[in-house]
Amino acid sequence: MKIGGQKIDEKIIARIQRMIDSQPNLSRVRLSRQICEEFRWRSRNGRLKEVSCRVALVKLDRLGSIRLPRVAPFPAQRKVIVEVAEVRCQSEVRGQLAEFQPIELIRIDSNSGESKIWNDLMSGHHYLGAGPLCGAQIRYLIRSGKQGWLGGLAFSAAAWRVEARDSWIGWDPEAREQNLNQVVDNSRFLIRPHVHVPHLASHVLGLALRRLRSDWRGRYGYEPLMVETFIEADRFTGSCYRASNFVEVGQTKGRGRQDCHNLGRLPVKRVLMYEWNSQAREQLCKADRMDPTPITPEIAQDWAEAEFGRARLPDERLRKRLLTIARDLYARPTAQIPEACQSRAKTKAAYRFLDHRETGMEILLESHYQATRQRIGQHKIVLAVQDTSSLNYTAHPATEDLGPISTRVDGSMGLLLHDTLAFSAEGTPLGLLDVQCWARDESEFGKRHQRRQRPIEQKESFKWLKSFQQVAQTQRQCPDTMLVSVGDREADIYELFALAIEDSRGPKLLVRAEHDRLLADGQEHLWAMVMAQQVAAAQDLQVPRRGAQPKRVAHMEIRFASVLLKPPGCKTHMPSLKLWAVLAQEAGAPEGVKPLQWMLLTTCEVLNAANAIEKVGWYRLRWGIEVYHRTLKSGCKIEDRQLGAADRIETCLAIDMVVAWRIFHLAKLGRETPDVPCTVFFEEFEWKALHTHITKTPVPPADPPTLNQAMRMVAILGGFLGRKGDGEPGTTTLWRGLQYLDGIAAMWKYMAIQYAPHLLSTPVSRPSTYG
Repeated sequence: MKIGGQKIDEKIIARIQRMIDSQPNLSRVRLSRQICEEFRWRSRNGRLKEVSCRVALVKLDRLGSIRLPRVAPFPAQRKVIVEVAEVRCQSEVRGQLAEFQPIELIRIDSNSGESKIWNDLMSGHHYLGAGPLCGAQIRYLIRSGKQGWLGGLAFSAAAWRVEARDSWIGWDPEAREQNLNQVVDNSRFLIRPHVHVPHLASHVLGLALRRLRSDWRGRYGYEPLMVETFIEADRFTGSCYRASNFVEVGQTKGRGRQDCHNLGRLPVKRVLMYEWNSQAREQLCKADRMDPTPITPEIAQDWAEAEFGRARLPDERLRKRLLTIARDLYARPTAQIPEACQSRAKTKAAYRFLDHRETGMEILLESHYQATRQRIGQHKIVLAVQDTSSLNYTAHPATEDLGPISTRVDGSMGLLLHDTLAFSAEGTPLGLLDVQCWARDESEFGKRHQRRQRPIEQKESFKWLKSFQQVAQTQRQCPDTMLVSVGDREADIYELFALAIEDSRGPKLLVRAEHDRLLADGQEHLWAMVMAQQVAAAQDLQVPRRGAQPKRVAHMEIRFASVLLKPPGCKTHMPSLKLWAVLAQEAGAPEGVKPLQWMLLTTCEVLNAANAIEKVGWYRLRWGIEVYHRTLKSGCKIEDRQLGAADRIETCLAIDMVVAWRIFHLAKLGRETPDVPCTVFFEEFEWKALHTHITKTPVPPADPPTLNQAMRMVAILGGFLGRKGDGEPGTTTLWRGLQYLDGIAAMWKYMAIQYAPHLLSTPVSRPSTYG
C-alpha cells in the first residue's frame, strides 16, 4: 500500500509494530522521528517527514495493521490572547495604493508572534477560519509601513483530485501522483474588511508570486510550477486573481476533501490556475515510466548514450538528435555549431533542437546526473565540489534575457553558472550533480546593502544551500558512499553549516573560512583560537605556476581544533554550531610570494593529525573544478555561442558541460589507469588512424595501444611536445587534438573501407567501457 507518499509493505509494518512494542511509553512525536530515521523518510530538503509519518501511523492503526498506544491527554493550557492594537483596530481605512507603501509580506514561522497575529486575523475575518491547513504550507502577513497589518495569505498542499484542473493540465493519474507536490494551493487570502484600497489585492498577489518559489525552495527543497485557488462565486468576483494572470479553468463538483460518498454538499467554486512558466503543464504531465534498469557503460552503445540515453524527451527523434549533437560537439569541441555539425541539414536540426520548448537544461542533464550517481556508488569517499563562474556574452549584444555579471550595472552582460562536480578521493571527475544557471535582474542591481534584512532564500547565496540539498539527495541514493560538499570562501555561510549539521546521515561539509567568527563563549575569535594550537602535522604541497611565479613546493604546517561557533548578530535565532577547524599555513615562503593560508571548517570529525591532513588533501582537489571551468570556456568555447537567447544557450550549455567533463575525465583517467587498452575511450578506426598518422606507418598494430599512449598521441596533435620535463598532457592539448583526430579518423576510415578493408575488423556491436 502507499500512504502519505510512502510505499509500506508487510515487512515495514512488522518493523514498526516491533518498535512500538519495545517502547510502549514512547510519544507519537518521538516514535515518528525514530521511524523516519530508520527508514530514511525525508523530504527534498533533507528534513524528516515526521508529520506525514504520524498521519500514516494513524491510518495504519485505523486499518488494524498496527496497534498504536492510546494518546496521553494534554494538560489544560491557558489560551494565549494576542494583544496587538493594530489587529483590533476596526476604523475605516481608505486611500490610494501609493499612500500605503511600502507594503511588504512577512513570512511566518510556526511559533512566532506573527503566527498568533495571523491566526487572530483569519479567525476573526476569513470565512474559512485559520485552519488547519493541509500538508506543506507557507503563511504570510501583509504589512503597510504606514497602516500596520492589512491582512494575510497562505499557500498549502494542492487538492488531490479536481476534474477541471486535471483536464486543463492534461496529466494522467500516474503523472498527478508523481508531480502533485509541484502545485500549491492559495488556501487563504484576506484583506481586512475595513481596508478599502483599489488594486491592493492584485499588488499583494504579485508580491507573493514573485517570492513564493524561493521561499518554498528554502523550506521544502524544490520550486513549485503552478498555483491553484478556488473561489466561491456567490462571495467573490476573483478580479484580483485575473489581474494577476490567473486563468479560470472550470468549476468544482461541490465536494470537499472528506466527501467519500460523493454527496456534493459544499458550494460550487470556480477553479483558477497560475503558471510560473510556459512549460509548466508539459513538465507536470511527465511521469517517470522508464525502465528502472540503468544504462551502464557495459550496455550503452557509446559514451553519449551512457550519459544522455535516459533523457526524458517526448519524442524518440529528439533523443537521437541529442546523441548526435553530443557526439558532434565532442568530436570538434572548439568548433561553432555549423562547423561541428558538418552539414546544413544537421545544423538546422541542431538549432531546432536547441529552440524546442521541451529540451531545457534540467531535462537534458537529469540523465547525466543518474550516470554520475552510478559512478559515485563505486567509491567509498566522493567530494562534491561547488563553484560559481560567469559566462560573458557582452560581445553578442543581440542575445536576449541576459543580466549584469560585473559590479557595474553598465558593465559586462551574461549568465551566472553554479555547478557541483563530483570527484573521487584520487581526483578523478565522476560527473555533475547539480547545475544552476541564471541571469541577474537588472532592477535588483545595487541592493547589496539590504542583504542583512533579507532571508537566505531570497539571496543569490542560496545557490550553495540548493546545491547541498541536491548532494543530500544523492547521499540518500548512495548510502555506502560518504559524500563531502566542498566550497571556497564564498560558501562560508552560517545557514549552510546549520543545514549540514541537521542530518547526521547526510553529506558532510568542508568549506574554506572567509569570516573570523566569534566563538560561542564570547571570549575568542576563530583564527586566534586555532592559531594558538600546537602544530600537529606538516605536509608538502605542489603549487603550480601562476603568472610570473614559478611552481614550487610549499611546506604547510597544520593545526586543528574543535570549535563552537556563535551565530552572527543578525541571526541570533539560530543555534550555536559545533564544527572542526583545520588551519594549514605555509612556512618559509619565497621572498615576494604571498604564503598559502587555509582555514577550513568541516562537519567531519578531526580527532588527530591524520584526519587533519586528509581534510587538507580534500580541499586541494577543489582546484579541479577550476580546471573544468577552463575546459568549458576555452575548450568548448561556450562563450562564443551565438544563439540569440539565454534559454537556447542554457540548452547548449547542458551538452557542452558533459562534453567538457568527458575531456577532463579522459585526461585524469589516462594518468590513473594508463595501462588499460585505449578501446575504453576510442573506436577501432579512431585509434588505428591515430597510430598511423603519428607513427607514419601504413599498417596499424594488431593490439591497440594503452590509454596513456593514445592520450599522448592525441595531445601531440594538439601541440603537446612530450619533452622529458613536460609531464602528462592537460585538457587544453587534448581538446585541440580531438578536433584534429576527427578529420583524420574519418578520412582513414573511408580509405580503409574502399581500398584496405582487411585493416578493419568485422563490424560488431561493441559495448563501450570507457571507465
